Amino acid sequence: MTEKQVTVTNPLGVHARPSAMIVQTASRFASDVWLIKDGHEVNGKSMLGVMTLAAEMGSVVTIRADGPDEEKAVEAIAKVFEMRFGER
Repeated sequence: MTEKQVTVTNPLGVHARPSAMIVQTASRFASDVWLIKDGHEVNGKSMLGVMTLAAEMGSVVTIRADGPDEEKAVEAIAKVFEMRFGER
């Protein structure tokens, strides 16, 4: 199992479009992916799950993956957060 913590840095937080980007990225990998915020854990491949995190700017989210490509999955999703979902 691989984990990494990321901070939401875009002003609008994780709304519908960023959620879709996270799910699309997670779905490219065979590993199971979860996102955790404030003890709430959701499936990183579920649009509804990711949106229920209600991760606003400044939130710390843990990306966790378990499977054959877990390290690549975690790094790819972390990069999506680091790029601020393409927002300014």
